[in-house]
Amino acid sequence: MTTYAIGDVQGCHTELQALLEKINFNIKQDTLWFAGDIVNRGPQSLDVLRFIKSLGDRAITVLGNHDLHLLAVACGKSKLHKRDTLLPILKAKDKVELLHWLRHRPLLHYDKQLNTILVHAGLAPEWNLKQAKCCARELENILRSDRYVEYFSHMYGNKPNRWHAELSGWERLRFITNCFTRLRYVTKEGKLCLNAKGPLGSHAKGCLPWFQVDGRQCSNKTIIFGHWSTLGFYNAVNVSDASTFANVVGIDSGCLWGGMLTAVALPFSVNGEITAHQINCIRK
Repeated sequence: MTTYAIGDVQGCHTELQALLEKINFNIKQDTLWFAGDIVNRGPQSLDVLRFIKSLGDRAITVLGNHDLHLLAVACGKSKLHKRDTLLPILKAKDKVELLHWLRHRPLLHYDKQLNTILVHAGLAPEWNLKQAKCCARELENILRSDRYVEYFSHMYGNKPNRWHAELSGWERLRFITNCFTRLRYVTKEGKLCLNAKGPLGSHAKGCLPWFQVDGRQCSNKTIIFGHWSTLGFYNAVNVSDASTFANVVGIDSGCLWGGMLTAVALPFSVNGEITAHQINCIRK
């Protein structure tokens, strides 16, 4: 019995099936964790969505920004972008069932036995596990309620960009959304730098990766995340060099852009060694 965490699939169904064959995935014994952005930009979003839904309890999927974008478009609160590949889902006969399932996925998954958190993008440095779980639940409750259409009217935007416990209403939910689904860089004070998207070392002065902030509250938990294709596969679990210690694993290795689709096996070894399985982009 093995748990595998898989990076952003983004409609790359052929690569996903090849990866599952490579790891000898057994639906009766193994569990898959998907780090969000299971749809969009790739050519087979409908196939991916149907397949992951069909796995039932054998798959845990957290929501990413592209997944939320699909839901916003479906309820008329956003428009398709030029590079979107969501139209087959929006025209599918089982669209309602698929989108209902997607809307009920979590923003955060925590496995106490593994002491491991799964999110799409990241966590605000100020959040401990309890706060992160509470924030995730706030947003999940809205998405699963009759107010979800109203939520998508207020979801987009970069402000507020700093966490305060007194944040309320749509501003609070927007900040929570941006942390879970869009985060890459922050300032050392925790201010979100949402326009910074490049690889390590490319960021503007004053910004740093969210997981390298001194005093980050969830640094005692292993965090697996996707979203950051320019970061690639990133292993900073139990790193001996204190200056780079972060206790995180990034698994978006850019399959959509011609890179690889990555799966990592859990639990990791006590010395931080990770068994990573990767499939090269198959699309021509």
